[in-house]
Amino acid sequence: MHEDGEPLILLVDDDRTQLHLLQSWLTREGYRVQSFQEGESSVAALAHSLPDAVCLDLHMPGLDGIEVLRRIRHAQPSLPVLIMTSDTQIDSIVGAMREGAWDYLAKPINRNDLLNRLTHAVEHYRMHLRLQHLEREAAGRTFPGIIGRSAPMRQLYRQMDRLTESDITVLAHGESGTGKELVARAIHFQSARKEGPFVAVNCAAIPETLQESELFGHEKGSFTGATTRRIGKFEQANRGSIFLDEIAELSLSAQAKLLRVLQERLFLRVGGNQELSSDFRLLAATHRDLQQEVDAGRFREDLYFRVAVFELEIPPLRERLDDLRELATSFVEQFAKSEELGPLALTETTMGILERYTWPGNVRELQNAMQRAAVVAEGGEIHPHNLPPRIVEALRGQGVEIPEPPASPEPTPAADRPAAADGEAVNGETAPEPSDGDAWPDFGEVTLEELEKEAIRQAMQRLDGNVSQVCRELGIGRTTLYRKLQKYELR
Repeated sequence: MHEDGEPLILLVDDDRTQLHLLQSWLTREGYRVQSFQEGESSVAALAHSLPDAVCLDLHMPGLDGIEVLRRIRHAQPSLPVLIMTSDTQIDSIVGAMREGAWDYLAKPINRNDLLNRLTHAVEHYRMHLRLQHLEREAAGRTFPGIIGRSAPMRQLYRQMDRLTESDITVLAHGESGTGKELVARAIHFQSARKEGPFVAVNCAAIPETLQESELFGHEKGSFTGATTRRIGKFEQANRGSIFLDEIAELSLSAQAKLLRVLQERLFLRVGGNQELSSDFRLLAATHRDLQQEVDAGRFREDLYFRVAVFELEIPPLRERLDDLRELATSFVEQFAKSEELGPLALTETTMGILERYTWPGNVRELQNAMQRAAVVAEGGEIHPHNLPPRIVEALRGQGVEIPEPPASPEPTPAADRPAAADGEAVNGETAPEPSDGDAWPDFGEVTLEELEKEAIRQAMQRLDGNVSQVCRELGIGRTTLYRKLQKYELR
């Protein structure tokens, strides 16, 4: 629901006549209404709706009003709940207010009193949501782990602000590499479930025969190789959130079991006979068009309607190029710091070339490209020739002019070099006296590999094993150095 659309109200009362009367009043005033005669179904509705307020009867059979209020407050702490009660005992009303009720209405309900209090509650709630987003924009804040202030990202943040205030099921659409899991994590860790677990599952990485075991667990001996009991992902996600990435890759059999879990919050381990329950929020993602998958018979239609409750579009990098400079710089700085490469910066020429590329692999491709460039860069700067060859060649194929790498200087013939005794100046610099550790042994006839090994050994010894300094001195990348250290057994 858009925050400026018709407000949605949940009505919860075991009195059918009262429900019909309240619903008729509210619909005539332009409200959308969902009605429930018992508490359990009203709480379950929070997983597939975004209400603006709840009108809740305090005394109901089964799950009573106070317990429903507690569960609503746990799922959506800011959602206003108006208690309706015929109880004139002040203790009952005070107890409900202490549990977080917004206001109370005495039965029999007065129409004008209901409309006035409900209007105030909805306006206050929507103002809270708007202020939350405006504060984020004014402070220039994004969500943890997410970089970007472009128009498409600001629109995404507005939707995420709404989702962090609810328990609704979310389906994120986006191409591979756009950051769907980052968005799901941000929603979870800014929601009321943030103290609970965040369980991420890549459905595409699980063999079809193991999908049900991975999601729901299995009992010991339930199939060949099941030597111990296994706790499934849904059980692990109790009181937290479960993120099903690439949900379209689930088999039809796993989809059927997932549907039951979403409907009833109940499931069986594979090979088990004891029903288990889990209190979780579902966050899902796919790069496929699920409606097309339904039409093709590869995805259940009933599950589609359960999953696609609030659909969130994650923009591809080519639609948010205003964020590219900040993203690229951040990736370079993070990698340089973690790998102890020293200060690194992208040249303006390099940045201009990055902005000409279409990034089919999106943010993930950019991150990998920056890591590769950081490894091979020299002199503290990343130049166009440091970029992955596939990017350089793709752009050249589009007619983009990319500078060639500088030619390596020709070595000076030995006969032309000025001679110097130990410690004497050569070209204005003093030649260092060789130490015992730096002395080159008399190899006689040696191979190139033997020379390379000795050069690395001496550099590692002289620089106390500082990999970053060794890379700079020898003019090789960090990955290459690690490979040669292993090859020559120098570490």
